[in-house]
Amino acid sequence: MSQVHALSDDQVGQELRKMTAFIKQEAEEKAREIEIKANEEFAIEKSKLVRQETDAIDSAYAKKFKQAQMSQQITRSTVANKTRLKVLGARQELLDDIFEAASAQLADATKDEGRYKDILKGLLLEGFYAMNEPELAIRARKADYDVVRQAAEAASEEYKEKTDKDVKATIDEENPVAEGSAGGVIIVGGNGKIDIDNTFEARLNLLKDSALPAMRKALFGDNPNRKFFD
Repeated sequence: MSQVHALSDDQVGQELRKMTAFIKQEAEEKAREIEIKANEEFAIEKSKLVRQETDAIDSAYAKKFKQAQMSQQITRSTVANKTRLKVLGARQELLDDIFEAASAQLADATKDEGRYKDILKGLLLEGFYAMNEPELAIRARKADYDVVRQAAEAASEEYKEKTDKDVKATIDEENPVAEGSAGGVIIVGGNGKIDIDNTFEARLNLLKDSALPAMRKALFGDNPNRKFFD
């Protein structure tokens, strides 16, 4: 039979120290592994949080930048519109002043009777050609009846020469042009249903419509925003 030798106390102590050292070493290695893994996880989580915060900051900055751009565009557009309206208002005021000055000078054309008669003749001829009727009525200011009769006679003669047609133009004394008018005539035809208003005020209003684009161009230059032309 084999004999079992009992370990001495020193041997038992040595074995225990070996076992303790082994367990301690295993524990330290395990602790290092845990620490390394924890550090890795911490670094990953830290990087994730930093990235999230960075993205959030970038997003907030982009949103604020976009809002600032929009606000700037709105402000710029508002200022541009206000400036444009002021410019347009100033331009319109200038044009109104021009036509107002022209309106104030309309009556000056009647002061020279010879010149006024020539003007009336031209206005009457325009009506004669447009109406193309043998009998027409003329409305005028009462103060102009004499010069209108002279102009109508001269216009009728020229009309006859140009068209080889007679036209009888008589003054409608029952419906005179208001004395507040600057002058001119109204030619009535079509049995009183058609009239051509050739008073000075009416002609000035026509001039406003027809000459306004040319006046704008002459005063302010071409409009770069205009796309269509007559």
